[in-house]
Amino acid sequence: MILESIITCPKCQHQKTEVMPTNCCIFFYECEQCHTLLKPKPGDCCVFCSYGTVRCPPIQQGKSCCG
Repeated sequence: MILESIITCPKCQHQKTEVMPTNCCIFFYECEQCHTLLKPKPGDCCVFCSYGTVRCPPIQQGKSCCG
């Protein structure tokens, strides 16, 4: 399982590598550059699935996220 994902802000394109938690979902993420509050896109379970280079750990394992 991959635990690091690069989140890209859709507003300013700032990228940051983050370690994904395995015990909870991240529904909100603030871009450290422009301070935009990122939320999951419709149909996605968390910000990593919407804006990251790697989907969250539960999705990687074929489970539902935080279900």
